[in-house]
Amino acid sequence: MGRSEKKLLHGTLDTLVLKTLSHGERHGYAIARWIEEETDEAILVEEGSLYPALYRLEKKGLLRSRWGVSELDRRAKFYALTDKGRQTLVESTAEWLRFSDAVKSILAPGS
Repeated sequence: MGRSEKKLLHGTLDTLVLKTLSHGERHGYAIARWIEEETDEAILVEEGSLYPALYRLEKKGLLRSRWGVSELDRRAKFYALTDKGRQTLVESTAEWLRFSDAVKSILAPGS
């Protein structure tokens, strides 16, 4: 499957970012790499999608950010979940799993 075929369903990236940050603070590149590694590169996160999602989530009060230094000794913006972000993660995970089950019932009935 090519890179362009691995696009995320609308809203999925936000939930994946929140889930990633539930494990602790990370900068943008580390968020993308964690998602890619956890999915065995089935989901590839491009900068053009990730950074707008991070800004959107921060604007909604789901993330907070701070400037720091990355493991490569570069200046980077680090993101962490807020309490509102943790609650949203619980809600969006439940919603996504319901949706996933519904799609599975159509695509793979009886499995």
